[in-house]
Amino acid sequence: MHQISNYVYARDELLGWDIPTARLPNPYHDFPYMVLEGVLTPVECRFITAAALSDNTAVQAELRGRSLDTTIRKTDIHILSPEHREMYNRRFEAVKAEIEDFFALSLAKATDVQVLGYESGSFYLKHSDDASELRDRYGNVVGYRTVAPERKLTTVLFTTSYTPHPTDSDHFSGGELLFNYLCDESGNTITLRPEAGDMVVFLSNPYFSHEVLPVKEGFRLSLVQWHNAHM
Repeated sequence: MHQISNYVYARDELLGWDIPTARLPNPYHDFPYMVLEGVLTPVECRFITAAALSDNTAVQAELRGRSLDTTIRKTDIHILSPEHREMYNRRFEAVKAEIEDFFALSLAKATDVQVLGYESGSFYLKHSDDASELRDRYGNVVGYRTVAPERKLTTVLFTTSYTPHPTDSDHFSGGELLFNYLCDESGNTITLRPEAGDMVVFLSNPYFSHEVLPVKEGFRLSLVQWHNAHM
């Protein structure tokens, strides 16, 4: 392991791989990612979640550049209403300067917001947001090929909360956000269980490869966006 912030380490295998977009934030931060709490209010989260649950036009998400493969990703894409989109944009603008300061970049054009719903049994296996894995004939990762260079930063805004035992549509169990190559000083993989209204922000490169563990119960809803940036 090698230390990349005050409390987070990265797996050493990353050092031996070709990662064209490898970049990390200031190593003196406590963490190499941000968790911005309360970006949306509880009431706003419930409105967006209720709209998604009543959306009968949702479609299953495909893999970037490939057709649907539910052995790798099982997620539904929902529609964000104009009202909720405006709400999201206002809230994002309120935290934009803080994000830029943390990562020492200037945000540029972003993708449209993806509204991703995970019901019981839904998941997304390990992936990098800007690159595809390169593997040898034995299936071992040996590097990464950049396929979405315009993705410099990833933001994930949750409208439902993790809990071990959900009892309503505003909560879910399972569905943790796991950073595959990041760990604490004891070697435990970094796993996040955000609350509704929290926004998780991280660089889109392979250091921050991640997965969504299978949802056990309830409904996990997140608003995801990928941002270009001047770095």
